[in-house]
Amino acid sequence: MNTNLNSSKIDELFKYFGSDKATTCQKDKEIGHGYSEFYEKHLNIFKNKKINILEIGSFAGASAASFVKYFPLSTVYCLDINLTNFKFISKNMKIFGLDVSKKRMIRKFYQKINISHETEFFDIIIDDGSHKLSNIIISLNTFFRNLTPGGFYVLEEFKFPNYYPHQYDCSENKIDEILNCLKNKKKFSSNILNDEMIQYLLKFTDDIFQYRGLLNDSDISFIKKLN
Repeated sequence: MNTNLNSSKIDELFKYFGSDKATTCQKDKEIGHGYSEFYEKHLNIFKNKKINILEIGSFAGASAASFVKYFPLSTVYCLDINLTNFKFISKNMKIFGLDVSKKRMIRKFYQKINISHETEFFDIIIDDGSHKLSNIIISLNTFFRNLTPGGFYVLEEFKFPNYYPHQYDCSENKIDEILNCLKNKKKFSSNILNDEMIQYLLKFTDDIFQYRGLLNDSDISFIKKLN
C-alpha cells in the first residue's frame, strides 16, 4: 500500500481509501458518517507514537489503511468475520478472520499475537462490527481489559439497537444506557458482563464522549480508560 497522500487530515485519508467514516464517500459522493473530526479531536495525541490499534469489523480494510497512514508508527490489528472483501495490504496491518462471539477464536487470536486476555496492549480499540447489541457487549467484555491506560475504546453506530429491532438481539441494557451508568459510576446488571467486569468498567472508565455524525443513525462514542 503506497501513497504520497498528505496524512495530516484523517478525513482526506478516509475519503481516499473509501471509508464510510469520512464526511463524503469518494466512490459515490454520498454523505458518510462524518466521524473524522471526532477521531482527530481525541486520537491525534497518538499521531507520532508507536501504538497498537484493534479494529473490530474491518470489512475491506479502508479505515485500517487510513489509520496506518494517519498513525505512521502504528500497527493495526484487523478483525472481521468475513475476509473475502479485504483488499488492502500493508506491513503495518495484521488481518484475522474472527467472530467475536466465539471464545475459541478469541483464544487463538490472543495466542497468535502473544498476549493474554488481561494484557494492556491496544492503545485504541474501535468496534465497527455487526452493531448487534450482544456483539457490542461481548466485545466490550472481551477487549476492554486489553486497552492501555489513557487509551480509547471507540463504539461506532452504537445506537443501532435503539433504531433497528433486528440489532436489539438480547435482553440487555442498550449501549447508551450502559455508557450513562459508566459515566455516572452507577452499577447496572447484565447477563453478558459479570459483576467483576462491571466493577472493572466502572473503576477504569475515566470519561465518555458521545457525538452524532452526519447521518440520522451515525452515533459514535469514545470511552477513555483511566490513566
